[in-house]
Amino acid sequence: MTQHLDPAPTAAPAPASDPSVGRSPAHGTRQAAGSGGTDWWRDAVIYQVYPRSFADGDGDGMGDLPGVRARLPYLAGLGVDAVWLSPFYASPQADGGYDVTDYRSVDPLFGELSDAASLIEDAHGLGLRVIVDIVPNHSSDRHEWFRRALREGPGSPARARYHFRPGRGEGGELPPNDWESVFGGPAWTRVREADGSPGEWYLHLFAPEQPDFNWEHGAVRDEFRTILRFWLDLGVDGFRVDVAHGLVKAPGLPDTGGPGQLRLLGSGKLPFFDQDGVHEIYRDWRQVFEEYPGDRIGVAEAWAPSSERTALYVRPDELHQAFNFHYLQTDWDAAALRDVICDSLEAMRPSGAPATWVLSNHDVVRHRTRLGGLARARAATLLMLALPGSAYVYQGEELGLPEVADLPDDVRQDPSFFRDSGQDGLRDGCRVPLPWERRGSSYGFGSGGSWLPQPEEWSELSVAAQSGRKDSTLEMYRAALRIRREQPGLGAGESVEWLPAPEGVLAFRRGSFVCTANTGGTAVELPARPGELLLASGPYEGGEALPPDTTAWWTTGPLA
Repeated sequence: MTQHLDPAPTAAPAPASDPSVGRSPAHGTRQAAGSGGTDWWRDAVIYQVYPRSFADGDGDGMGDLPGVRARLPYLAGLGVDAVWLSPFYASPQADGGYDVTDYRSVDPLFGELSDAASLIEDAHGLGLRVIVDIVPNHSSDRHEWFRRALREGPGSPARARYHFRPGRGEGGELPPNDWESVFGGPAWTRVREADGSPGEWYLHLFAPEQPDFNWEHGAVRDEFRTILRFWLDLGVDGFRVDVAHGLVKAPGLPDTGGPGQLRLLGSGKLPFFDQDGVHEIYRDWRQVFEEYPGDRIGVAEAWAPSSERTALYVRPDELHQAFNFHYLQTDWDAAALRDVICDSLEAMRPSGAPATWVLSNHDVVRHRTRLGGLARARAATLLMLALPGSAYVYQGEELGLPEVADLPDDVRQDPSFFRDSGQDGLRDGCRVPLPWERRGSSYGFGSGGSWLPQPEEWSELSVAAQSGRKDSTLEMYRAALRIRREQPGLGAGESVEWLPAPEGVLAFRRGSFVCTANTGGTAVELPARPGELLLASGPYEGGEALPPDTTAWWTTGPLA
């Protein structure tokens, strides 16, 4: 469905003069992807592509791999180092592709396997690395393994690959334990056996269409090793591990003791998340990664209760990075931000892994809306990009896109929207397809509209509208990523030198680079001019008073 009926341009690659394509990679320090360079991931800026909402190559209203491939020059021109692709595997799409039927094929919705291979090749030619999602916690209920488990019945070897259990109660009519699904309701669904009788229950920490694998089973571990090698052989540079904290469950699947478990996600101990046994799996995976040249990496999506627990996933023999959700959840407040920055850096130091920083993704409210406006979003971006380690950018945040909070109920597709509890069910608001042009049925997303309606005001937030406009959010991102490459004080590292600053202001030095961020609502005079102004998130020429909700970058050395 779309709100716009004008004819749209085709999704073929635009000519080089079109600003929507972006500029040729002007960052001479970028090393060719796949060339065998070491530790590229320590200071990488990684751009998340949600394929169904990035660009539509065949005009069916849904984004796809050919659409992504056509827009790779834009990403190279933006200045990112790598592209992370959310799932594009064969799937019934019960949860946006996170319910996989075949981990070695591309869903026809997104193209063919050859499209994935061509995308990887083109990305490498532009100096971009490619990270793909892998979904090891659960499969689709239409996966052949699960269908076989249903056919073969209780006690069969096929059922041992998942978590099947008899129910509680006199007739087995109650779930095996009190675990709750992240999407709401019990984490168990009862099956009908082949003879039509009510049977066992199976575990699904997410939707019923997503049964959890049993990672104590050797066949599951073997299967995923071969899946990793399949995509590594195709040339991917790494994997973002979905629900990395969920693979291993506590022995005996004990009760949690009561309802309200979802309030503990990422903050408390649960028998189905962040169990110590997951680390053996990732030590095994690390050995697979090291069979291949060019620093192939694993990135954990791990909702752990503390930075210290998160750091366990990135010990030297496990994964390379872990998402910093504690930073993402922090308010726009100087004291709180300083605490989480220090905590994050300190937690990563013993493992030698880089900290990661992220403000938005496909599961959370876009940070322009969450933090309270575009000025804060831009300021938060420059603060994030100034920190030591690796940064993640979610598609469209470089355009300053807000959350779309008023989508009609009849167009929503988030599975938790249709359940009576669990997540808020409104993740569609951050997944609305990108605007590339000022006009057209989908603002250049594709020739056949878009699967979610785009607000009319996105015309002036499009790539075409912002390219070349000095004060635009897009040009701020381009400038920031260029400076990040040019300034030796930015990027890799494990510490910052905090400087004296007024209340509400963060100020730190990294070599000859200084960052000042005013999180308050009024202008604040800085103790002294930190150096020559490199870039500011808003209207600011480097005077004594730093405006509210503004971050400024400075150099005390020669301008690059």
